Amino acid sequence: MEENAISVSRIFKLESDSKLKAFADVSFSGMVIKGFSVVDGEKGLFVSMPRHQGKDGKWYETVTPSTKELKQQLTQAVLEAYQS
Repeated sequence: MEENAISVSRIFKLESDSKLKAFADVSFSGMVIKGFSVVDGEKGLFVSMPRHQGKDGKWYETVTPSTKELKQQLTQAVLEAYQS
């Protein structure tokens, strides 16, 4: 595997009627990023970046891709793992 290749190291699919369909951990550039979510939204499946809830009750991303291309690559890798 090349150093900057993105791969899903773990995916946990949820068996429920919830909009939340799965959690995923992604390996990238020598590290593992935990907490990606696959969500069934109004326009279909999408990948939510890892996030935490602040004291104000709002949700804040803890991982933010630096480019649109990187976000697309992360999203594609997680959705492919979910659908396989």
